[in-house]
Amino acid sequence: MGARYSHLSAEERGTIMAMKFRGASGRAIAATLNRSQSTIARELRRNGYLAPGECSGMGRPRIAGGYDASRAGARARRLRRLPRKERKLHPGTWLWQRVQRLLQRRWSPPQVARTLRTLYPHRPDRQVSHETIYNAIYAMPRGELRRQVVGLLRQGRGSRRRVRQGNDARGRLPDLPSIHLRPPEANERLLPGHWEGDLIVGAHNRSAVGVLICRHSLFLKLVKVEDATARGVLKGFRHAFAPLPQELRKTLTYDQGKEMALHRQLSESTGLAIYFADPHSPWQRGICENTNGLLRQYFPKGTDLSVHSQRELSEVAWEMNNRPRKTLDWRSPAMVFYEHLKAAQADALAS
Repeated sequence: MGARYSHLSAEERGTIMAMKFRGASGRAIAATLNRSQSTIARELRRNGYLAPGECSGMGRPRIAGGYDASRAGARARRLRRLPRKERKLHPGTWLWQRVQRLLQRRWSPPQVARTLRTLYPHRPDRQVSHETIYNAIYAMPRGELRRQVVGLLRQGRGSRRRVRQGNDARGRLPDLPSIHLRPPEANERLLPGHWEGDLIVGAHNRSAVGVLICRHSLFLKLVKVEDATARGVLKGFRHAFAPLPQELRKTLTYDQGKEMALHRQLSESTGLAIYFADPHSPWQRGICENTNGLLRQYFPKGTDLSVHSQRELSEVAWEMNNRPRKTLDWRSPAMVFYEHLKAAQADALAS
């Protein structure tokens, strides 16, 4: 069987008709024609053949062996001549320019598609699905323009990278409060105040940026740390949590990196109950892991992260916090988080 697909010929359709008339199975026909069994099954199904005892879609029985090679060939030729549906998204059109502007804000195609549907609910000509956006990008001819547009996508590459395996060079700490002791309200993400944390590390592990994200609202804080040491992380995280009311400082879930060696001091100064994920279990902090991947659009691997000021980090966080998110019913993390922040502040004033 060849690696490339080719349409069935008139001779092959004649063989199918003859062999089905003699009662041959689809498997036997496929072997005779050196074709995939699924190819034969689709050809029979598309052209009205049903096995004995089967019913048509209308519930009426159909005669077995009803495959006709002449009708099947005529149908295939007719469909081949039908014009293909024109693509909805073309470079140079208004819709393409609108999509590209949103992609340049580092929005994903699903976010772009949902936003257009919200902005233009009664204008189908100004709406487009995320699959159409992906197809339009990858259908572009090779060249600089295509590279620029592909670079706007989150991963920015055409194939998956193999996941790096091995031990975490930062090391781990023993006898830590386990994630399995975390309260149910933190697991279910129903209430604000439960956070996930991590570091994204720069070139040669010599610089780092702290990442804190609220599990409920997906609100992101980026923290400038002096270095990836426990004392640098303690200082940076303590400063990041300080402005928040206690209602928004309940738990923090982290991995077992040594930069959290001073977690007890952080807990005492912020009121956070800190829990640690199991080794080699990134899915237990899936929100933070996904966010780290998005942040690499701004902070590529192998770069020096110490050059970014806290103001620059806050600007990146603000841009991400204003993206519409599907899990928030297409509201932004900033909208959800500040609703709870205002409520917490009002409660504090009332008491």
